[in-house]
Amino acid sequence: MRVKEIMTKSIASLNVEDTVEHAAQLMKEHNIGSLPVCNGEKVIGIITDRDIALRSTAEGENVQKQTVRDIMTSNPVIVSPEIDAQEAARIMSERQIRRLPVVENNNLVGIVSLGDISVEPNLGHNAGKALSEISEPSTPNI
Repeated sequence: MRVKEIMTKSIASLNVEDTVEHAAQLMKEHNIGSLPVCNGEKVIGIITDRDIALRSTAEGENVQKQTVRDIMTSNPVIVSPEIDAQEAARIMSERQIRRLPVVENNNLVGIVSLGDISVEPNLGHNAGKALSEISEPSTPNI
């Protein structure tokens, strides 16, 4: 099964000048945990709810003024819509990420997540394996 068959095609995105507050509002509105950051339709970054928590809020930044550029991950891992979903799960596991922007001809066409993979009967095992490798417990520094 190819990624294009399971990816989410309706995608919200940001540009680098959007505020962190706007990113959080979009995540809330769409009930999602990450957003691609684009220059036109070209993906140049990704921002997650964890980025907002750790790189902005925990640092005491003003989310109404701070831009997405300041806390996004640049050059995110992307995949083609033609890639096999099992390969996408392997990439997520290897790179310890839960979502991959899907790009065709340098244009954002979708997002594939571990959730998309996990609901497919033939792919659920791959998602579970990827998640177990992504979600390794850490010891807090207390």
